[in-house]
Amino acid sequence: MARIVIVGASIGGLPAAYECRKALGKEHTVTVISNVDFFHFVPSNPWVAVGWRTRQDISFPLAPILQKKGIEFVCSAAEAIDPKRCQVMTARGPIPYDYLIIATGPKLNFAAVSGLGPAGHTQSVCTIDHAEQAWGAYQEFLKDPGPVVAGAAQGASCFGPAYEMAFILSADLRKKKLRRKVPMTFITSEPYVGHLGLGGVGKSRRLMEDEFADQDIRYMTNTSIKEVKPQAVVLETGEEIPFRYSMIIPSFTGVDAVAGTQGLCNPKGFVNIDRHQANPAYKNIYAVGVCVAIPPVEQTAVPTGAPKTGYMIESMVAAAVHNIKADIENNPKRETATWNAICIADMGDTGMAFVALPQMAPRNLNWHKKGKWVHLAKVALEKYILKKMKRGVSETFYERAILKAFGITKLH
Repeated sequence: MARIVIVGASIGGLPAAYECRKALGKEHTVTVISNVDFFHFVPSNPWVAVGWRTRQDISFPLAPILQKKGIEFVCSAAEAIDPKRCQVMTARGPIPYDYLIIATGPKLNFAAVSGLGPAGHTQSVCTIDHAEQAWGAYQEFLKDPGPVVAGAAQGASCFGPAYEMAFILSADLRKKKLRRKVPMTFITSEPYVGHLGLGGVGKSRRLMEDEFADQDIRYMTNTSIKEVKPQAVVLETGEEIPFRYSMIIPSFTGVDAVAGTQGLCNPKGFVNIDRHQANPAYKNIYAVGVCVAIPPVEQTAVPTGAPKTGYMIESMVAAAVHNIKADIENNPKRETATWNAICIADMGDTGMAFVALPQMAPRNLNWHKKGKWVHLAKVALEKYILKKMKRGVSETFYERAILKAFGITKLH
């Protein structure tokens, strides 16, 4: 009997649990450790921040579904990992494992910039709690609107939500007939808009430049934030950009419980992996999702990271589980993740979609589309994935949904 433990229950961890339960015999146990007792669809957080969704719309409790699937659930934060004893330490005691899948996501590094984040002077959509706080701040803002600053700080690797918030705010303010009262500025560490941490995808630069011009949003690239004051973002150049409402995506690091494990991570606390998703030092520890160490696709004047999109995470999950199964059965590990990036950026009443196959250039495919249908496709994707996750279905959520919505015949 093998004990498989998964730390994290979001877009990487929950599918990993379902896939383990499907792939492995009932003699093997599957345990999920999570510091929260619910799943929520993270890509919908920008909609929560403007009141277009609520927590109830995009989340559901984990325990009933995991129990129904025969998966043990431990609702407790992972405090440390002891790879020599093969244990995850929690407030409820040590959880032993034969195979460990780390799917924690990142630690939000607001501390890198003074005044950044919900405890400071800017909002965030990285968690559902932050998105709800952003919605509360937005309601106050609407009573006395003024300048808005949205964007991503230096070192950020998740640019999609920054773009989405800028355009969704613009769309919502137009609906409320308030846009004329709100000058908007988008700041980013990217060398150009549409870089996305991917070195651009096809005509993404031109598309984004045109969209900012059409929506009358000023943008600033190669920016590095020195500090955030109560109503101004201060750049390293000394320039101050005033705001009454601001949402800035921070850089990420590894979560403390993982980053503190000697020999497991790179200097930023992200888990080192080989081509089979296993850690080179501890072969029975696997990692999937944002917690994985991936180098930037290219060096930029201001540091930017590489994004880990939903489809990429899904392919990591499939590779990790299949390789664990192979190891249990004394077969060689063969599965590798497909390093492809798919970005769906909602823009309120329209949207942009980008597909980079593979993530690193030169690519087999640079695919990009814009239109209202992309907004509708993301709405459909949200409903589809939540429905399947609630049912405990193990399948390639993103691939099926994107193939159906975009008419792409193959992603591999």
